[in-house]
Parts: sequence; structure tokens; C-alpha cells
Amino acid sequence: MDNAGVRWTTEQVLALAPDAASRKAGARLSAAGPWSDAGSSGEGAVWGLCKGSGQKPYQTVIDTKGPAYKCSCPSRKFPCKHALGLLLLWAAEGASAVRTVVDVGEGAAPDWAEEWLGGRRKRGEEQRESADAEAGGVAKQADPEAARRRAERRAARITGGARELEQRLTDLLRGGLAAAEQSGYGLWEETAARMVDAQAPGLAARVRELGSIPGSGAGWPVRLLEESALLHLLDQGWLGIDQLPAPLATTVRTRVGLPSPAEGPPVRDHWLVLAQYDTSDGKITTRRIWLYGRESGRTALVLGFGAAGRSPAPALPVGLVIEAELTPHAGAGQLRADLGDEVGVPQPTGTPPPGGTTTAAVAAYGSALREDPWLESWPVTLTDVVPVPHGEDGGWQLADAEGESALPMAHAALARPGLWKLVSLSGGGPVTVFGECGHRGFTPLAAWSPDSPETVQLT
Repeated sequence: MDNAGVRWTTEQVLALAPDAASRKAGARLSAAGPWSDAGSSGEGAVWGLCKGSGQKPYQTVIDTKGPAYKCSCPSRKFPCKHALGLLLLWAAEGASAVRTVVDVGEGAAPDWAEEWLGGRRKRGEEQRESADAEAGGVAKQADPEAARRRAERRAARITGGARELEQRLTDLLRGGLAAAEQSGYGLWEETAARMVDAQAPGLAARVRELGSIPGSGAGWPVRLLEESALLHLLDQGWLGIDQLPAPLATTVRTRVGLPSPAEGPPVRDHWLVLAQYDTSDGKITTRRIWLYGRESGRTALVLGFGAAGRSPAPALPVGLVIEAELTPHAGAGQLRADLGDEVGVPQPTGTPPPGGTTTAAVAAYGSALREDPWLESWPVTLTDVVPVPHGEDGGWQLADAEGESALPMAHAALARPGLWKLVSLSGGGPVTVFGECGHRGFTPLAAWSPDSPETVQLT
């Protein structure tokens, strides 16, 4: 460790890359050759000049407390290959006596880097002042009457869409599930478009998922009936939302597609970054970051969104601990929270979060379903489990070391390289695994061996 806190590992840096091409390009810039005037500070800043194709080198600076990046190159990716290369160089020199990235301790960064870093500090102070003013009632409030009328108009559109969807589900059951395979996907896409017109994107997404089930493999009629029942339950929840308890009503609004504001009391803690991964639907890239609070014992989910081809923000180093303030969202059983602007310099972690058996994991997911029946999965930590092959179709499961019970891995997890990293880490012995437990099985996201506290990413 140096004055800038713990240096990240190569794996933690590469996890920040927006895509595979950026990882490869960044790795090519991780040697000392193209870099000059590189340094790091006790405030968590890393900077350097990278020789490019032009006469002037690219000015690259990173604030690891965000993390946030600034580079004079024309790339639209965040972080760009230069930022990744500089971070990789900085990470690799942690144990080296000869360093290209010179630690200046509490000294100042170069003027060009300090200009951007100072601007970030100033904006952070302004945002805190604005938040304090709003909390004190000084900030201007939007017209509450106009907001109420807009909410009523949207609610009326969603209600119309929910009733139309109920009729579509009724027709499906009257015609028989077998007929769904002959009708094709077009009718479902048309129904989804109607839900978009009704300003209910949550319903639209579920309709599209429903349309992809017919003909999708053995047992598809059962899956179609299950998903139809959940969609019917959500419809009825919206149509009878006035009779629901407030937390469940908030969950229904969120599942339908209405925004859920972060209104809970802020929680400042030392958060262990458990996992980070991106998914894309072709238009929007969604980033999911799981955190565990050391003092509060809370597990939180931070979401980020970006246009296709662009890396969402934020990006946090998996396996390190950050000091930050999270603001929870409302709703029954909701774990989502917004990350505050103030994030401390990442520090090393000691141990993985507390966990339990595979039986306890299934029970935790079942308990969460009582609060949110549409929940796909629930975060759990399994202790003393062993990955073992299961069945003749290439399946795997995580078995308790005592051999009393096991949890099958989700089919999607079997095709990822993380499975073999987990098997290698275990070597036939018990390990601790964090992941998402749901009706499709368990998806491992991070693991720890008994011999080392280092977090092994499985995403």
C-alpha cells in the first residue's frame, strides 16, 4: 500500500473496460514505453502523458475515488484505452522498486491534471450545497398541481394498457396454449408496442419475454403459463393498486415501469464491492453493482445505464472497499440504492460477507418473493460449498461441504468462463461464493478461497 491507498489489481482494472476491444487496446498501453510524466497522489489521482500518433501526447487523468476519467483523445468510450493502460501500469507497479507512475504523496498534480481534478472538487461542493439548500426548503419546487395532473394522465394510460393486456391474456387461455406457437411473435410485439404507447415499459418488457417462450424448447407451455400468471398478477396489482399496502404498491409501480425515487434515509458505510457486470438489450446497457456494508450489514444494488456501445456509469473496483453514502429506493423488498458523489479512496478488504447454506439461500429467496412476487433473483452468499458436476447434460451445482443439500447453477452461468475459474479456485475443496439465487438457479458472481481474502471475479 502507498499514500494513494491500495493499488488495484489487473483484474479490477480490466473490469472497468466498456468492452473486450477496450481491454485489448488498454493492455497494449500498459507498458512504460508510451508514458511520460506519470504520477499518483494521496488523494487517489493518477495521471500521465501518452504518446499517440500526433505531435502532442494525450493527457490522461483518473480520479480513483469515483472512479472518473479524463483524456484528451477523441474516444467516446469511458474509460478509454489510455485510461485503462495507465491504470494497468499503475496497478502492475505496486510491488516494483522502479516506477513509471511516481507517487507524489500529498504533492500537487500537474496543472493540466489539477485543473480537471479541481473542477471535480468544486462541482462536488456545489452539489452538496444545492442538496443542503433543497433539504432546507430553499430550492425552488416544481408546480405540485401540474405534476399531479401529469401523473394522473399517465396512470390513466397505464390502466387502459393493463385492461387491454388482460384481454390478450384471456384470449391466449381461451385459444389454448398450443395455439401460441402458431400465432408467431408478431402479435406479441404488437401488444408490447401498445404497452409502450400506454407508458408502461415494464409491462412491455414482460410481454416481449412472454412472446419469446412459445417453441423455445421442451416444457415451454409450462413456462408460458407461469409467466402469464405473473403478468396477470401484475396487471391485477395495478388495477387494484389503491387497496395494496404502500410498500407493495410502490413495488407494483416500479414493475409496471414508473420511476422509483431514492427517498430513503442515506446510509454511510464502508461498502465492499462484491460484483459488477453489464447486460444489454441492444438499445440500453444496464450495469449492476452489488455492494455489502461492513457496519450496516446491508446488501445494496447500484444500477447504471448507458446507450448501446457506451459504458454505463459508475464503475467500481470489485474486491475493494469504498467509503460512500447510499440512498435507498422505496418499495417492498427493494435493494436498489443511488451512490452518493462522495466516494472515498478504495481500500483493501479483509473477509467476504457472512453467508449460509444452500438451504438458507433458497429460503431467503422465498422470503423475498413474499415482498416482490416478480423478483427474478436475490443476492446471497454461500459458505463452504463445492462446485460439482450435475446430471448428464453438462450441468453444475454448488453442494454444501457436508453433502446435505445442493443448489443448481443457472443455465446461463454454465457458458461463462467464470464457471471454470470457480472450479479451479475450489480444486475440490469448499469455497465461499456470492451470487444471485433465483427460480432459474444460482448465478455465481464472486468467490473467495479459505487461503486468501482476495475476491475472485466470476463475471
